[in-house]
Amino acid sequence: QVQLVESGGGLVQAGGSLRLSCAASGRTVSRWAMGWFRQAPGKEREFVASIRWSGTTTYFTNTANSVKGRFAISTDNAKNTLYLQMNSLQPEDTAVYYCAGGPAGAGKYDYWGQGTQVTVSS
Repeated sequence: QVQLVESGGGLVQAGGSLRLSCAASGRTVSRWAMGWFRQAPGKEREFVASIRWSGTTTYFTNTANSVKGRFAISTDNAKNTLYLQMNSLQPEDTAVYYCAGGPAGAGKYDYWGQGTQVTVSS
C-alpha cells in the first residue's frame, strides 16, 4: 500500500551537489525505516544511507563509508518525504538512486521506488 517516488536526480559536475527527494504515500508503521540505495550499470545494488525511527520522536541515521562526510539523509515528516543531500559529488557516485522503506528490524525493505538517475561528470 506504500508507494515511493524519487525525484531530484540529474547531471552535475564533480564537486557539485544534488538533493534527492522521496515522496511516500500510504500508511506506514510506527517503527519505520527508510533508506537510499544506488546501482550503477553492471554493479550490485549498494547501500547508501538509512534512517530508522525508535519510538515516535527519536531516530538514528547511518551512512555508508563511501559517502560519509558528503551525503546526509533527512526527512520532513509534515511532507512525508525523505531526502538525500549529496555534496562533493564524484563520478563514482553516478548511479540510479532508489529509496526504500519498511518496518524497522524486519531485515529487509518491503517497498521500493523506481529510481532517479544521478550522473556526475568529471
